[in-house]
Amino acid sequence: MLKKIIAGFLVLATSTLFGMSLKQLNSASKAELMEIKGIGESKATAILNERKKGKFTSFDDFQRVKGIGEKTAKNVKDDVK
Repeated sequence: MLKKIIAGFLVLATSTLFGMSLKQLNSASKAELMEIKGIGESKATAILNERKKGKFTSFDDFQRVKGIGEKTAKNVKDDVK
């Protein structure tokens, strides 16, 4: 039973990630952010902290997050539709 619940959650989280827009990135959970290529726990936390200062208006806005440069911002743009 627990395995089915966990599997259902993973399917839901994965389907949410692949359909994520820029607007949804502004409200994504830490776990959802960590599913993006190049975003681990520390970068996800940094994104959440930076997001408190103001919403991201473009994928280039990610470069204002400490530890995220041009390459990671491009990965986010490529991975998130």
